[in-house]
Amino acid sequence: MSIFRSGWYLLYTKPRYEKKVHTHLTELKIDSFLPTRKILRTWHDRKKYVDEPLFPSYVFLYLTDIQNYYDGMDAEGALYYVRSGKEIAKVSDKIIDDIKLITNQVKEIEVSEFRFQPGRQLVIREGALTGLSCEVVECNNRQRLLVRIDLLQRNILLVLPEEHLMAI
Repeated sequence: MSIFRSGWYLLYTKPRYEKKVHTHLTELKIDSFLPTRKILRTWHDRKKYVDEPLFPSYVFLYLTDIQNYYDGMDAEGALYYVRSGKEIAKVSDKIIDDIKLITNQVKEIEVSEFRFQPGRQLVIREGALTGLSCEVVECNNRQRLLVRIDLLQRNILLVLPEEHLMAI
């Protein structure tokens, strides 16, 4: 890394180590973000709601200097930073803000790796997700809101009443 730029970056972890890495980064006072969703898990003797990472094996972290970069790599379970070419990939603040808004306000979230055709561009004008830019796409014969996370090659799908939307 020649010149370090502070901002949000993405750390790839061992499977099921996301929470441990996030906790370690928090203890080091490094701003990190682990988006989760509540899902109902069923075992043979019980059912329970558990927090599951929205993007398995990924933790977002805000690096302010080169020392934070190395501290992030030293966390148990951390494997590498996601790269774009030879540089570590920086995540835009808008993407982080959108993911935080969605995970804090929406209960029914689905993550898809499917490549959707571009949909109708909209902005949410009412409710808890006011200002969120998204697309409307057809998925399983239902219209869904789509927020693209290109760096992860993932899409977040959610359901919202049509009256809360405004075309761009």
